[in-house]
Order: sequence, then structure tokens, then C-alpha cells
Amino acid sequence: MTRDFHLPGRSTVMAGGGMAATSHPLASLAAVDVLRAGGNAADAAVAAVATLCVVEPHMTGIGGDCFCLAAKPDVPVWGYNGSGRSGRAASTEKLTAQGIRSIGMDSIHAVTVPGAVEAWASILAAQGRLGFDKVLQPAIRYATEGYPIAPRVAYDWAMAADRLRADPGAARHYLPNGRAPAEGDMMRLPALAATLQRIASGGPKAFYQGDIAADIVATLKAHGSFLTEEDFAAHLGEAVEPISSNYRGHDVVELPPNGQGMAALVLLNILERFDMAGLDPVGAERFHLALEAGRLAYAVRDTHVADPAYMRMSVPALLDKAFAGQLAERIDRTKRVPLPKAPTPGSDTVLVTVIDRDRMAVSLINSLYGPFGVGIATETTGVMLQNRGACFVLDPDHPNTFGPSKRPMHTIIPALMLKDGRCDMAFGVMGGGYQSMGHAHVVNNWVDYGMDVQTAIDAPRVFFEGEQTVVERGVSAATIDGLKARGHDVVVRPLPLGGGQAIRIDWDKGVLIGGSDARKDGCAIGY
Repeated sequence: MTRDFHLPGRSTVMAGGGMAATSHPLASLAAVDVLRAGGNAADAAVAAVATLCVVEPHMTGIGGDCFCLAAKPDVPVWGYNGSGRSGRAASTEKLTAQGIRSIGMDSIHAVTVPGAVEAWASILAAQGRLGFDKVLQPAIRYATEGYPIAPRVAYDWAMAADRLRADPGAARHYLPNGRAPAEGDMMRLPALAATLQRIASGGPKAFYQGDIAADIVATLKAHGSFLTEEDFAAHLGEAVEPISSNYRGHDVVELPPNGQGMAALVLLNILERFDMAGLDPVGAERFHLALEAGRLAYAVRDTHVADPAYMRMSVPALLDKAFAGQLAERIDRTKRVPLPKAPTPGSDTVLVTVIDRDRMAVSLINSLYGPFGVGIATETTGVMLQNRGACFVLDPDHPNTFGPSKRPMHTIIPALMLKDGRCDMAFGVMGGGYQSMGHAHVVNNWVDYGMDVQTAIDAPRVFFEGEQTVVERGVSAATIDGLKARGHDVVVRPLPLGGGQAIRIDWDKGVLIGGSDARKDGCAIGY
């Protein structure tokens, strides 16, 4: 489907060599520079995400987590879970004894060990050609010399300013002159530059042991965290076997729990039971089915997804097509059916896709979870800390309950799509809890409606927040009326739903086709 050139929009980006698509032009350029200097897609993806930790620090950082999928021709897809754990002394009982009933986004107990740096090192060791000394240089340069604040970054940063003022380290490093930087301002992060340089020289050990870890733990301890230097020194991510489900002839590949990629596959398994291609892609019936299937899939997620060591149902059982059929039978095409409470989106994440000239494809995602994570930064090293542990629950009978050395249910999910055994596309959608819904949304747009990657990403989105159905401004009044007629309490969301990137491989023509979400500042760049 070709876009209407009369209307505002973006064309897909096409190139024959390599390509990167990210949420910030400087990160896309960093990735392409690494590709042209002899690095592969893994090297370029780490260079891009490290740059994003500097130029989009509200979205991601070295104090967060990272997940990755990598595909090479004629080789099984490789996956990496780079999520961190709670402290060894953590327990639900200790929190409930203090009268705490949930772990909020600003709770110190939401901070888990940052997994990103170890994940980057493992990705480079297993899949890359270069080391930290080379791939971190663009990030170090921007942190040292400065970079101009992009429009969406400025908007989001200003919204987080009050949270940053509440913490001395966050205010020192991320509120120059006491305020959020404005669009076009030059921003420098010298403390973060020095930390990145130490990682570039000393590898992950420089982050998880010694002065940097001690600085982070001291900051956490002052707020009452269970985390210790021993928890940092013990951290290891792990290579994992990806999971997948076939949607109308396309294998959609995700990472297994503790991520929510399984929910995206359950959602697609449900939608496969309906003739989606016969529906208006921006009409009320399509969105109603997607919302109802999404609410079912998220109920499955919220019941079962946790650290895999604690899950009580197997992933194959949850991905069984017969199980999806049972869920699909619960959908009423004419009205909204009450279901368990749904998750709330709104967290911040970055997603990087890179494909190189050898057609290695990488989808990599890195996050602090909420805007600037927990809102706490170390005063010395400038590391902003994630609040991923807010995804834990405090129900001792739930597999995702807060506990010792445990990974929380995770919302960030990279993805690939395979066709006839070859990687057809590297993609991902950001947006906290929305991501599983977003993956299914863009897969429907590609497979059922024949949209190109840019149009599929640009198309209007809907989701659910509690009992409300939230829509973007691009959803028409007629579609909103149709959703209301089916029982949806519809509100227009103040901010758009997430972001997204994708790169397709046209194997017949030898061409890469990329798109990047206009909801962010980024772009796809190829050569």
C-alpha cells in the first residue's frame, strides 16, 4: 500500500547496504557510522542504544535493562534477556509489614539491578565484531561535547522536571540551571560521559564492581533499598531461546518471559480467528476486536508472566492455538465484555533496529521504564536509576510477587518476523504496557492490510487504561462513535501511544526498507 502523497507523512527509507532505525537521528547516524566502519548490526545496535542513553535520557539509560533478538541467515535466532533482579534481601513480607500494598513508580523498591551494561557486553561478545572501546565513542562524544535537544525530547523532559527537582543527583545532572533544557538547547552530561568512558575502558566489571557500583548502592541505601554491592557484582543476564507463533504464514518471534512478548503472541493467536483483512483498518469493528483480544491477552499476561523460575504454566501451553480459540469465543463482536483490570501504559523506552549488508538483523530495546526511571540519579556518576520493579506485585501467592534475587514481569520487548525461515523484518513498538498491543497492531497492518512499514507504524492506535478506551487524535469521530456504541468509554489520550521502528528485507530485490515513528524525533537511515 503506497501512502497518499497529497497528505503529510513520511516515505519509507530504502537502501541496499545497511540500515538503522531509531527514535533519534543522532543514534541512527551513530549506528550507520559503525556499519560503514566495519561493524555489524550488533555493534551498530549497541552504539545506537548507548547514544540514546545520552540524547534521550528520560527514555533510557545505563541504569536500565536491555533485551535483544538477533537473526543471521541460516542460523537460529539468538535472544538475550538483560533484565536485572531485586536484592537478595527483598521480600513481599517485609514491605507488607511496613503497610506497603504496592510498589509505586517512585518507590525505591522499584529499583532493580541495572542489566543494560552487562547485556551490551554479552551482545557484543556473542554477536559483534567490535568492543566497548569503539562502540561507546559516539555516546561519550555527545555526553562530553553536547547535543541539541530535539522537540519531543524537550516536551517530555519538561513534563518530568518536578520529579527531577525532588532528587539532588537528578537535579544536578538533568536540570541545568535549575530547569529542563528547551528545544534546541545544547545539553552536556559530563558525569555520565566519565562513567561511559570507564565502561569503555574496563568493560562491565567497571560498572558492576568498584566505585560506580558503590556510588549507586550508597545512593539506594540512603533511600532504604534492599540492594547491595554484592547484588551488583553477582548480576548476569542470559542468552535465551526465543518463542514464536505463526500468524497467517508469518512467524512472529519474541523473547520468553519474564518479558510480555508472550502476550503479543497470544493476542495474534486470538485475532487469527477473525477475518481482519475484511475490516476497515481504521474502523470501529477492527479496533473493537483488537481491544477485546488485547484485554484477554493481557489478562493472561497479568495472571501468568513472571520470572520464568516462578511461572506455573508453561509458555507452550499459553501459546497453544486451541487455548487462543477458547479465548476468542469470549469475544462479542457487538459489545465490550467486562474483564479483569488491564495494565496502564505510559512508560518510556527506546527501540533500535539495525540490519547490515550481510543481512544480520537486530532488534534491541533498552529502558528505564518510567520517565527518568525512579527519578533518582547518583550525584557522582550521573547514573539515572530504573523503576522496573514497579511491575512486581505484593501478593505472596502470585508468581510475580516481589522476592529475593527475582526478575519482575517486563514490558519491553524486541521482535522479529520470519517468512519461509528467513528474517523478513526487525521491528518493535515502545510504550510501556502498550507494547504487546502495539506489536499485534503493526503486524495486522503489515499482514492483513498490506501497509508498508512506515504507514503501518504511523496508523492511528487505540488501547485501554483501566476501564477506559484511549485513542489517539488520528482516530476518526465515526470510529469513536462506533466504539462507544459497542460499550467503550472512549477518551482521546493527551500523548500518543508509544513509538516504533521497523526495517524490512526485500530478499528478491536486495533492498532494505525502513520506517521510524513520527510520534518521536527519530528516523531510519541507510546507505
